[in-house]
Amino acid sequence: MQHLIRLYFQLPLFVRLLSTVFFTMTLFGIIIHIIEPENFPTFFDGLWWAFVTGATVGYGDYVPLSPAGKAVAILLILSGGGLVTFYMATLSASTVKHETSLSEGRVPYKGADHIVLIGWNERTRHLIDMLQDQNLHERIVMIDQTMNQFYQRLPSVHFISGSATNEDTLEHANIKEARMAIITADPSMEEQQSDQAVIHQIVALKGHHPELFIIAEVLTDRQKINAQRAGASTIIRSNDFMSSLFYQELYRNDPVKPFELLLSLLTERQFHEEKVTETLAGHPILTAYEFFLKKGCQIIGIRKNGELSFHLDENIELEKGDELILFSPLRK
Repeated sequence: MQHLIRLYFQLPLFVRLLSTVFFTMTLFGIIIHIIEPENFPTFFDGLWWAFVTGATVGYGDYVPLSPAGKAVAILLILSGGGLVTFYMATLSASTVKHETSLSEGRVPYKGADHIVLIGWNERTRHLIDMLQDQNLHERIVMIDQTMNQFYQRLPSVHFISGSATNEDTLEHANIKEARMAIITADPSMEEQQSDQAVIHQIVALKGHHPELFIIAEVLTDRQKINAQRAGASTIIRSNDFMSSLFYQELYRNDPVKPFELLLSLLTERQFHEEKVTETLAGHPILTAYEFFLKKGCQIIGIRKNGELSFHLDENIELEKGDELILFSPLRK
């Protein structure tokens, strides 16, 4: 008996209240059925009356007539009515508390095969918008320590508040079951400090999930090697990319706007590598152009003997082992 009592109090409050309500209503249903079998011919009739009376609905389809039955009804109203009211109030409070905990990032994520984004900023916000626009239905866990509350109403995003180098934060994000992680640089820090923070986060993620695929953003080129050593799978040097765009804008001499063009291109297409098969081996690259155009893809480069080249010539002959760099439609 003591073991059952201890087990009862170990249950969540919501489960304890619900089980208590069912036990109380069942008990009163049995009692009223025994006291007045004529007015409550079955146990279910007594149970129905107990729930209706305890919830203060009072349909009046079953009514105790004897003094003993009325005494039972009084006890039910005093005990059961307050119990049901307390249950409903607790349920409402728990719902509000859970909603608040979700927005404050205090609820652990229980799913798997998700993408972890570290750092809430304009880049991650835009990435989430792109995933939703493409209807990719990715499950996303956002880790950020700068926000006290996640105000964005994004059903696909689960917010975890805390540092990505903290053990509890990573466990709440269920890193061990994640498919991929993206670490963005903190623009509020100095470049060197921001890159060091990114490297520390890579090490922490790899410590929890050694096989995790990590995309990391660094601001300085000299920290690229350290990010690689820490375990990053792909490294994006955002400053180098922006400098290249500035260069293109600075020396363009036609109406084409490189930034808008590249932005539109990367939003609608993606890079893809395709190995040259036996079917294409021995043929000129023009044959491959025609082959992939039928699939909606464009060849923009070729990798021969490990060397990448974007200088394509119609006389290039494809060999088995070559890799073609393609622009293909975004995956659905």
